[in-house]
Amino acid sequence: MAPPQSWLQQNSPSEEVFAGWPEPVSAYSSNPFLILWTRKLLSAVGYVACASSGKTTFVVLKDCSGEVQCVAAPESIKEHHLKLEDAIEIVGQVRREARAKSGYELDILEVRVLNRSGQNLPFNSFSNLDSVGPETLIEYRPLAVRNEVIGNVFRLQAALLRFFREFLTQRRFTEIITSKLVASGTEGGTNLFEVKYFDRVAYLAQSPQFYKEHGVAGFERVFETGHVYRAEPHATSRHLTEYYSLDLEFGFIDGPEDVIQLERELLTYIFDRVNKDSASLLSLYRKQPLPSMLDVPCWEFEKCLELLRERFNRTDLTDDLDPEAERQLCQLAEKDTGISAVFVVGFPLLGRPFYTAPRGTTGAANSFDLLFQGVEITTGGQRLHRREDLEKALRGRGIDPTNFESHLRMFDLGMPPHGGFAIGLERLTAQILSLPNIRQATLYPRDRTKLTP
Repeated sequence: MAPPQSWLQQNSPSEEVFAGWPEPVSAYSSNPFLILWTRKLLSAVGYVACASSGKTTFVVLKDCSGEVQCVAAPESIKEHHLKLEDAIEIVGQVRREARAKSGYELDILEVRVLNRSGQNLPFNSFSNLDSVGPETLIEYRPLAVRNEVIGNVFRLQAALLRFFREFLTQRRFTEIITSKLVASGTEGGTNLFEVKYFDRVAYLAQSPQFYKEHGVAGFERVFETGHVYRAEPHATSRHLTEYYSLDLEFGFIDGPEDVIQLERELLTYIFDRVNKDSASLLSLYRKQPLPSMLDVPCWEFEKCLELLRERFNRTDLTDDLDPEAERQLCQLAEKDTGISAVFVVGFPLLGRPFYTAPRGTTGAANSFDLLFQGVEITTGGQRLHRREDLEKALRGRGIDPTNFESHLRMFDLGMPPHGGFAIGLERLTAQILSLPNIRQATLYPRDRTKLTP
C-alpha cells in the first residue's frame, strides 16, 4: 500500500523537485499510485498498462491505487522489451505535464523487470473484454480482475460485506465464526455434500442456522458471514453449489415483522453507503441510485397468489413462487411503491424447515422471502424457541428428535423468541449491478460441473 501521510510529510522530496506543486500529500491524494520516496526520486511499481514508442517512449504504469504515465528516450529502455502485463519497477523524477491524465509525468531513470507476462495470454486486462467468453475470464481470474469492469464488481462486493458488518456492529450484534463441518443437515432433505471424516460421515454445512440460534442463547444478537453448500443439481443463472451467506439472528422478537423491519433498515444503510462511497462505480451499471428500502411492502403469500391470478392469469402456483412469479410480483410492487422489491410472508409451513414458527393455525409459516428486482435474495423468519415444539415438529416430519439432541439441549437454556435471515452475497451483488448471471459476481464459482480454478 502507499506510505502513510505522516511518513510522506517527513520524507517528501526537496522543494525544487516539486516547484509549483500543491503540497505533496495533496498532489497524490487524487491519484495515489504506489510510491516509495527518496530525497529527489520516486520509485513506482505496478503492471505495464500501455507501452508505446516513437521519438519518446511512453509507459503507463498501473497498480491497485491508480496509474502514472512514465516517459523516456526509446534507446534508454529498449533493452527491457516491455510489454503489457509485465510487473516492473520504475525509478524516475516527477515533472508537471498538463497533457498527462494526472497532470504529472515520471521521467524514467531506471527500469527493473520484476516478472514478465506470458507471450500468448488470451486477453489483456486493459482492453475491452466484451468478446472474451465467461469461462476464459474465470480461468484467468487474476488477469480479469485487473480490468476495472471485472474488478469493480468485487470491489463493490467487498464494500457490501463491510457495510453489513458496520451496521450490525452498531446495533450490538456480535460476529461469530462457526464450523462448516457438521454431523447432519439443518434445512432437511438430501441436498448435502458428504465428507469422509475419519471413520464416519460428515457434511458441509447448508447453513449456520443452528449455530446462530446457539449464539442467540449466548449473545442475544449475532451475525456470521461465510460459505454455505447446497448439493442441488441446478444449472441456472441464479444458483451455485457454494455461495457466501450473510446471516444474522437475534432474540426477544414479537414476530417476523421485527425481522423484516431490521432488514429494511440494514439494506437501506448498505445502499445509502454504496450510493455515497461508490457513486461513480455504480453509475456504470445502474441508471438510478439504489433505493431506500424502508417502504418496501410486505404481502401475505396468499395475497400474492391472488394478485398473480388476477394480473397475470397464473393458476399454476400453490405452495411456492417460481422465478417468473418473483419477477411479476416485483413489477406489481414497483407500480405501487416505485421500488422493485417486496417481502412475501406466510409461505406454507410444510415447505419450510422444521424449526420455522407457524403463522396462525392455517398451515402458514412465520417465514418470509425478500424479492428484489425480480429475484429472491433473502429467506428469513421467526423460529420455534421451545424444545417441545421443536420435537413435535421433527416427529411430524418423521424425524427422530434424538438425532438432534446436541442442538435441542440448547433450548433448555431459556432460549428467547428469535428470528433472523440470510442474504446471498453473490445474488445481492448481481442484482445491484444488474448482472445477468450470478457467476459474474462470484470470484471462483462452484456449480455441478465446475471445480477449478
